[in-house]
Amino acid sequence: MQKALVSIAVAASLGLGATAAQAAILDDVKAKGFIQCGVTGGVAGFSAPDSNNVWTGLEVDFCRAMAAAIFNDADAVRFTSLTSQERFTALSAGEVDVLSRTTTWTMSRDTQLGISFVGTMFYDGQGFMVRKEDAIDSALDLSGAAICIESGTTTELNAADYFAANSMEFNTVVFVDQDEVVKAYEDGRCDVYTTDSSALAAERSKFANPDDHIILPEIISKEPLGPVVRAGDTQWFNIARWTYFALLEAEELGVSSANVDEQLGSDNPAIKRLLGVEGEFGAPLGLDNAWAYQIIKLVGNYAESYDRNVGPDTPIGLERGLNALWRDGGIQYSPPIR
Repeated sequence: MQKALVSIAVAASLGLGATAAQAAILDDVKAKGFIQCGVTGGVAGFSAPDSNNVWTGLEVDFCRAMAAAIFNDADAVRFTSLTSQERFTALSAGEVDVLSRTTTWTMSRDTQLGISFVGTMFYDGQGFMVRKEDAIDSALDLSGAAICIESGTTTELNAADYFAANSMEFNTVVFVDQDEVVKAYEDGRCDVYTTDSSALAAERSKFANPDDHIILPEIISKEPLGPVVRAGDTQWFNIARWTYFALLEAEELGVSSANVDEQLGSDNPAIKRLLGVEGEFGAPLGLDNAWAYQIIKLVGNYAESYDRNVGPDTPIGLERGLNALWRDGGIQYSPPIR
């Protein structure tokens, strides 16, 4: 009996400790008054600063949406530029509260690094960019090419797999930072530049003569890019995950930054739950019941963010493709808020 009582006491103690630990990140973030968000060194459309050091991009908007949910202030966020080698260490060490940095969700990362992927903000795939003057039409014509690659990424492994599977040889020219990779390609130090196709389009849009470069048709990998948080804090994970889902749910229900105030009077039960008019969905997150309203009002829905950052009318010019909602031929999908 005594042993049983001791076991119960220990279990209860561990349970209370776990609860306290789970609330730690939100408490810390509220105490300092902002979210620290880990981003790239500058990938147009995803996370990049302008001349005034104002950050914009699809992944920047995710962090701004979290700030809106927590503080009702989308500007209550600071950005830390991280290389591929630095990003997971910075997240694990608590230097950033969330990582929103073109990071591919893989099994090894999800199970071995003490981190949790929130969802897939952008479904991508690895591609190849070459100079038009080289008259290369297919990645199958790249045997023997010198390829510029950023180290510490899935890009290296994917390229090795692709060339091996097709019995081709290649020479890697490896750099630590993405900017170094781009510069090396522009300077002619390699024949090919490979990374996620979205990043290829983003970098090409910044070239002096974008039309002198083509992205080959082959997509050689699955690259689900998404935000990441430290493992072990269920509340913080849920805040991040449902921020992502709220962006999608708002688009599906037709709620935007332009009409969200009008939609407060909607008769649609799903919209009422999303905007906090009915139900108590903020409390389990430790947030105000208007958390999703605040996201939509201050940042917009997923479509608004996509269109202004990487969509067809931007210099990057990406169609929605897989990133369209499930009803529109894509695979973006939010569980119901109920």
